[in-house]
Parts: sequence; structure tokens; C-alpha cells
Amino acid sequence: MTGPGETRPCAFLDRDGVLNVDSGYPHVPADLVFMPGAPEAVARLNAAGYLVVVVSNQSGVARGLFGIEAVEAFHAHIQRCLQAQGAHVDAFYYCPYHSDASVAEYRHPDHPDRKPNPGMILRAMRELPVRRAGSFLVGDKVSDMQAAETAGIPGHLYAGGRLDAFIGGIVNETAGERQAT
Repeated sequence: MTGPGETRPCAFLDRDGVLNVDSGYPHVPADLVFMPGAPEAVARLNAAGYLVVVVSNQSGVARGLFGIEAVEAFHAHIQRCLQAQGAHVDAFYYCPYHSDASVAEYRHPDHPDRKPNPGMILRAMRELPVRRAGSFLVGDKVSDMQAAETAGIPGHLYAGGRLDAFIGGIVNETAGERQAT
């Protein structure tokens, strides 16, 4: 927990392909399959004092495949499953906009929140007690790395395997930065 004015480093995690298996627009609870070691990775981050924030493009909304309610229900399900394993996400940010949207209200040529743009990361940094020093993003696409770079934080490209081992390496590597004020 942080007191007034205190900040913590943040681990920004992409959702589909990092936290959970990308099965093609997963959006119902039955679709949830965690990547190997994902709950343990989130618990490790929680124990190390990181804020954990999910940042996810959700173009399925723009494409008319499902609504905002489904995204939020899926995130609530992820949270319940993580909590059952002693872990939690501090916040979920998602971008339902896409330039080729079939749903007019979500059509935007280059929405600031849609990765590779850094909008979700920057908004979280404004809204949460995030300390930039020691913060990082884990994603599975070049667009994730571009968003991290533009936001001024390191990006780590996850190509599969046990997420807890991958996160463990990053946590160990950034231990000194986490303590910086």
C-alpha cells in the first residue's frame, strides 16, 4: 500500500498473449486460459511492491464481435481467478477503438490509447501512484514495445514460456530502480 504522495513502480502487462492465451478475441469466462505461470508472475509482482496494470487493445468491440460489458466481465473474471491464487491486478485499461471499426462509435483513425500509441500507459501514470523509475511493460507484439518506448519505460518482448520465470528475470534486473525515489 502507498500513502498520500507515495508512488510505486508499475508492471504494465498486455493481456492476450501475455496474461492469457490469445485464442482469437477471448471475451467470455470460458475463453480464459492463463499463460503458463501467469498467476504466479502477478503474485510475484504484487509481493515485490509493483502496481500491476493490464493495457490491452480490444478491437473486438470495434469490430462488433462483443461489447464493452463483455470486456469488463472478462476482466472481472480474470481478477477473481487471480485472487483465488493469491494475486491481483490493480487496474485494467483497454482500447476498444480501431481505424477499421464496423461499429461507428469506435472508429478512430489513430486513437491515442490504441497501441502502438502510449495513451493507456500515460493515463495510468496520471491516474495511479506510478513511479516511472523501475516501471516496465511486458508485451508480445512490436506495437507493445513501441508504446512502452514512447511512454518512456522499458519494454520486454515475451515470446512464450513460463511468464513467472520471464517476470522474475525482469524483477531481479530492475531491483535497484524499484528502490529509487
